[in-house]
Amino acid sequence: MIRAEHLTRRFGDRTAVEDLSFEAGAGEILGLLGPNGAGKTTTIRMLAGIIAPTTGTAEVAGVDPAHEPERVHERIGLLTESPGFYERLSAARNLEYFAGFYPGLTVRTAVDTALDAMGLADRANDKVGTFSKGMKQRLALARTLLHRPAVLFLDEPTAGLDPEAAKSLRELIAQLVGEGRTVLLSTHNLAEAEALCSRIAVFRTRLIALDRADTLRDRQFAPTVRAEIGNLTDPMVAAIRAESYVAEATRRTEEPTVLVVRLADVDRDRPALVARLVALGAELLEVREDERSLEDVYLSLVREEER
Repeated sequence: MIRAEHLTRRFGDRTAVEDLSFEAGAGEILGLLGPNGAGKTTTIRMLAGIIAPTTGTAEVAGVDPAHEPERVHERIGLLTESPGFYERLSAARNLEYFAGFYPGLTVRTAVDTALDAMGLADRANDKVGTFSKGMKQRLALARTLLHRPAVLFLDEPTAGLDPEAAKSLRELIAQLVGEGRTVLLSTHNLAEAEALCSRIAVFRTRLIALDRADTLRDRQFAPTVRAEIGNLTDPMVAAIRAESYVAEATRRTEEPTVLVVRLADVDRDRPALVARLVALGAELLEVREDERSLEDVYLSLVREEER
């Protein structure tokens, strides 16, 4: 549904997006994860046919956005970070106005369906100026759904929302993907990316990595076991380090009772590790796999890129 090949966009001497290639299929949420200024919004604008790439090509829902932007606009929904509405008009009247841009659309039906899908049917006749920011974002999402597009571009959809409103909007987005739509989600919110996205593209002007969150973790950090030991000593660490199945064993400076052990095979070797610690007289308080967060993965990838 979305395909980019070597997309590059320059503004004078500044390169905003460099040699970007990826694909996203039907029913997938692909996250563009990166800091402010990484080129995420520029990427969406190119794919949505708002600006043309300097070089490279793209295809969205079977259409080239650079050469047929109007046809692309008929097939996509775009939610910007700061959507604008006519605040003195009602929610329904706003959507009726925007629905008028789509030829052949049954306006009243489209508006009622979109408002109902976003849980705003009971506020249809209220002025948008009375809406909270979270409600305006839901109305903006309703606007993207008026013509039932197959592809959605969501640019920082929960930016500035309180936790409850953000959670509600994320649930609505997940529901839309369940209907078979393709979503490209631009965000710098790590928790949001992990909660919503089937794959994550770590992005900073150019693509650094693209995969599932768990696969990115395994790629950046070998699985390790974290053992909290009440009487941990340096000789105990040395003895564990000498075991044939142990790739690495370190005592955390900031947590002197914690031993982090990288094993050749965590599932296979963890019982042997526990047995050896017990034989050494270790007072085991906890033994668990030491999971890395998406934040750890993201920072590691960005630092590698900087180097």
